[in-house]
Amino acid sequence: MNVDKWFETNKFKCDSFRDIKHLVQLKKEQKKIISVVIPTLNEEKTIAKVISKVKILQKQKLVDEIIVMDSGSTDNTSEVAKEAGADFYYSKDILKRHKDIKGKGENLWKSLFVAKGDIICWIDADIKNIHPRFIYGLIGPLLTKKKIKFTKAFYQRPIKVGEEFAPLGGGRVTELTIRPLFNMYFPLLSGFIQPLSGEYAGKRKLLEKIPFFTGYGVETAMLIDIQKKFGLEACAQVDLKKRIHRNQSLSSLSRMSFGILGVFSRRANTLGKLILVEKPRRRYKLIEFEEGQYNLKHFNINDKQRPPMITINEYRKKFKKEPKWVYA
Repeated sequence: MNVDKWFETNKFKCDSFRDIKHLVQLKKEQKKIISVVIPTLNEEKTIAKVISKVKILQKQKLVDEIIVMDSGSTDNTSEVAKEAGADFYYSKDILKRHKDIKGKGENLWKSLFVAKGDIICWIDADIKNIHPRFIYGLIGPLLTKKKIKFTKAFYQRPIKVGEEFAPLGGGRVTELTIRPLFNMYFPLLSGFIQPLSGEYAGKRKLLEKIPFFTGYGVETAMLIDIQKKFGLEACAQVDLKKRIHRNQSLSSLSRMSFGILGVFSRRANTLGKLILVEKPRRRYKLIEFEEGQYNLKHFNINDKQRPPMITINEYRKKFKKEPKWVYA
């Protein structure tokens, strides 16, 4: 599908799906189970509010389960999430034979094993203006449009400058790193307004067949792999209006960009889009200005790639899937 045509036909507004009774009816007719998963790491301040908004849709029978998948929080995220009514899991306790790797992507990957849903919706835990539209907006196209198998959120991302909010100031890594790279090497993905957004949903039959990177690059590789395997027409993006969250420092965004670039270059190299003469570097040297002087700090940033969940023996046994060779 031509990206310009896709941009017009596969772009939706969340308000188009606010008739929850209609969505519930479609869900019943299609015999779907819907899971909402919230990946966390030290989110005790915001997790209860996020869960409370999802529970509104659970009471209305649109959402069947709420799962919090945690990377090893040292605060009270566990207690707060359980008290708010979510099923809580530590990532390290899931699929122990495959060991544990810290990162958001790891949480997403392992949640596929835990969640029961035919449709899985992931949302971040730090959304300050959380609203049920963040869920029903993403689920809506999956229930109303047969060809759509994956939905991605976009929104205005205001950033606080002094005491004021700049409405389009957020998404710095998106605009300065990934969108230029997509335009250069994967132009079919250039129509995604927020390719790094943390809110997306998909049908299990799609999600179980793609690999997951464990860290910063999970969203980047996910879009590349979904488009390659299922086509652009299987994807849609939904306007969720506005997202207010905890903005990160420039140094944190710099490390994030390095991690994303590492994943992008590996995937682009595999697909013949970018030829690497050596393996992507894992060591990142960040210059920071502290207490009147410049310091050079070293960070190891290395996303690991988890295989498609459909290839994991425990998963195939639990969900009664066909033998591995069928999906090779």
